[in-house]
Amino acid sequence: MLKILRLFFVLSLISLHVGANDIKSIGVPYIENYPKSVYASGNQNWSVAKDKNGVMYFGNAEGLLTFDGRYWRNYKMPNRQIVRSVNTDNKGKIYTGSFGEFGYWAIKDNKLQYNSLIKLLPKGITITDEIWKIYIDKDRVIFQSFSKIFIYKNNKIEIIKSPSSFLFLHQVKNRYFIEVLEKGLFELVGSKLVYLPGSEILGKQGVLSVLPYRGDSFLIGTSKNGLFVYNGKSFKQLNTLANNYLKTYQLNNGVKLLGKYYAFGTILNGLIIIDEDGKVVQRINKSSGLQNNTVLSLYADNEQNLWAGLDNGIDRIELNSPLYFYFDKTGQFGTVYSSTIFKNKIYLGTNQGLFFSDWAPGVASNFNFTLIPGSQGQVWELNIIDNELICGHNSGTFKVLGDQIEWISRTSGGWTIKKLNSNPNYLIQGTYTGISLYQKAAGSGLKFVTQIEGFNAPSRFIEQDNKGDIWVGHAYKGLYKLTLNDSYTKVIHTKYFDEQHGLPGNYNINIFNLENKIVFSSNNGFYTYDEWSNKFVKNGVLNKKLGSFAKSNNIIRAAGKKYWFINHGRTAMVNFAEPGKIEIDSNQFSLLDGRMVQYYENISRIGDNIYLISVDDGFAIYNPELGTPAARQKIPGVLIRRVEDITDKNTLISETGNTVEPTEIKNSRNNIRISFSLPYYRQAKVKYQFYLQGYSKEWSDWDYATQKDFTNLSSGKYIFKVRAKINDTTISQDSLYEFTILRPWYFSNWAILFYALLFVVVLIAGKKLYEQKLKKDRHKITSRLQAEQDELLRLETEANEKQIIKLQTEKLQAELASKNRELANSAMTLVYKNELLQKLSDEIMKLKDENGKKLSEDQTKKIQKVINDGMNDERDWHLFENSFNEAHESFFKKLKAQHPDLVPNDLKLCAYLRMNMSSKEMSSLLNISLRGVEIRRYRLRKKLEIPHDKNLTEFLMEL
Repeated sequence: MLKILRLFFVLSLISLHVGANDIKSIGVPYIENYPKSVYASGNQNWSVAKDKNGVMYFGNAEGLLTFDGRYWRNYKMPNRQIVRSVNTDNKGKIYTGSFGEFGYWAIKDNKLQYNSLIKLLPKGITITDEIWKIYIDKDRVIFQSFSKIFIYKNNKIEIIKSPSSFLFLHQVKNRYFIEVLEKGLFELVGSKLVYLPGSEILGKQGVLSVLPYRGDSFLIGTSKNGLFVYNGKSFKQLNTLANNYLKTYQLNNGVKLLGKYYAFGTILNGLIIIDEDGKVVQRINKSSGLQNNTVLSLYADNEQNLWAGLDNGIDRIELNSPLYFYFDKTGQFGTVYSSTIFKNKIYLGTNQGLFFSDWAPGVASNFNFTLIPGSQGQVWELNIIDNELICGHNSGTFKVLGDQIEWISRTSGGWTIKKLNSNPNYLIQGTYTGISLYQKAAGSGLKFVTQIEGFNAPSRFIEQDNKGDIWVGHAYKGLYKLTLNDSYTKVIHTKYFDEQHGLPGNYNINIFNLENKIVFSSNNGFYTYDEWSNKFVKNGVLNKKLGSFAKSNNIIRAAGKKYWFINHGRTAMVNFAEPGKIEIDSNQFSLLDGRMVQYYENISRIGDNIYLISVDDGFAIYNPELGTPAARQKIPGVLIRRVEDITDKNTLISETGNTVEPTEIKNSRNNIRISFSLPYYRQAKVKYQFYLQGYSKEWSDWDYATQKDFTNLSSGKYIFKVRAKINDTTISQDSLYEFTILRPWYFSNWAILFYALLFVVVLIAGKKLYEQKLKKDRHKITSRLQAEQDELLRLETEANEKQIIKLQTEKLQAELASKNRELANSAMTLVYKNELLQKLSDEIMKLKDENGKKLSEDQTKKIQKVINDGMNDERDWHLFENSFNEAHESFFKKLKAQHPDLVPNDLKLCAYLRMNMSSKEMSSLLNISLRGVEIRRYRLRKKLEIPHDKNLTEFLMEL
């Protein structure tokens, strides 16, 4: 029986093992939703196209919508019409059709601008309906409305009319098919419509899809009658279960995928994917991830993406993906903690109980999950042990028998159960209240033995080391190492470890068996236990090589030497196959980031390399053989999408980088922002690196940013280089954008020419001015020499004159001295004369007669009068005055001018004082007593108003 089950499981895995260009049936591919709130345009998206650069275009209810992998932009039609159809050629033109209008968008003046072709219509022809289809056929473009076909070629438009209304034109390889309502299916050959006999089987109306099929045949989809195959001669209905689906939900469009699949969008229930045999591979609708069930348009690009333009939004379905998903959109079973596949059933352990559904590999499954009776409550773990499915539950532990359960233990909280390495017939289980012991019994399977005595702490993580000891991790209290007795029923020794033993803390210390070695995870990295020192030490090699995953909180065994490392929501596959080397692959699992229940992540291996991954609202299937690794994918070039002037306000410079010539930017607007993107739409980590030649010295660091500002750029030529790296592996080629910051106006060519002319003019003018200056300088030098000569002559003359004056002065001084001496002599003569006369007077007064008596006054009176007249002779004064004036000619003038009240006697006294005569001499000259001289001196001081501290003689000598 066991061999039969193993054979059946292998056959199931073979059915799951699909090629690199296959689409799986279980779950749905990853679907990326672009709601209206993201692309900021109309709800409805009527058509989808992609240009040679990788930019996506959508015919939107509000105009032409573009997407380059990072930025969405909307362009309005001339009359704000709905864009019903869009297509691109290899020359960079984007053709659009709308109501009463068709034309193309092209880059002009570095901006995307619309060019209408309506003006080329023949006279009298107007368009009164919508343009629904556009096809590029070599050198012609075909526009189709319900009433006419317009063929644009060589700047002319040819019109093909219909005997009745058209439905839709379909391009298949180099052939064109169109349904004429009530007439049948026609082929457009050149400019003529050729009826296809037998097409009446398709119905009177409703051919909505024509796709290439096997060989030279065609697969035709109708709105009411299902799918048909046309071999070029006859029509035959395709035998497929999809027909009822397409009839019920109204087929609307179709597209061929990956060379052997067909996707058909419906009006009422999303889309369906079939293979060439008509087998239904996928049904994808709103409940499985689409935003809306009305598919208005489908487009399969060259990167294995299926784009769906919806009645409300845009979705990208990642075909050929290694991850397929099943989500519980209705909230039927709650949050998934564990999942597995067992005996053709898929089981989900959730916070609400244990649910199951039939599992049919290779068939497009519509799961119908049902709660197993009695399993209500929190399910912690599902574990297949020796062909038994064991469920650890909040209420205990039970076996799962199809759609029933059988309780094994009522011990609360069956967290994790593992075989003992020392004796595989026994198993231990961590619970809320310690550790339970189980034994495998022959014929009856797993049996509960006992709750192990001596330890009752909650046991979230348990592992047995090589010595047989049991390590138990408590979420908040740290670690325990337990030694059991020989029968495993009792703990005989307990050792507790915390921060004192080298642990970084007591919280979230988890235990894992990694390559037969016990490691301990923490928020500070991985630790190992050193028994000799009884301490925990960091595992330096493991922490260094694991990088950011050194702080993983969970490790799950995968195939071979591979392990799943989960770091707080981020997932990686780590391979230890090569000794001394650790390979880490985290990029392709970015879709799982944050989707699993943290600290309770569950990944079950269901095949050689196929895994069932529990996510919070469902599960995912991972098959690494699906999808094309980034290393083998052709990476598009980075697009320069928008260049803006950000000097004072954002002004558009270019929408698409360089077109023909490098962009020229005014020097006053030398602050720019360059936006870029990689038109790579599959889920991946895209980083960018840039380098501005002429400004930067080296490439920037890799970063997720998709724009860069450059400010205050100096004038000159610049080349902006940018490249992208996908999933830290594949690097794109460099993309370039050339621009020039012009010189400021005062350094422009005209300005430089003006400066050159001005320089010449200035040079000439300067030459003339120099010559004039030289002439003036020569004249100045001559004049200066002449002036210097004159000056020398003048100085010589002055010197001579000074010498003459000096001589004259000396002569005058000599004469003055002589005169002063003469004046002094004269004065002294007068003094002597007066003194002599005074002595004569005195002697006369002493004369006596013969009797010895003094002479009488009468006798001496005449003589005395003669003496007195001699002493007071004015002639002597006048003579003295004349001599004094000759020596001091200005003295009396100044004295009289300053003191007009002076009397002659005062002037005499001043003259005598000026000559520095003594009081005695002055008394003689003045014929007064010494007392009289002092009195006169006193009075003179008062008249001259001389200060008390000033000498009278000095005052007069200074005058």
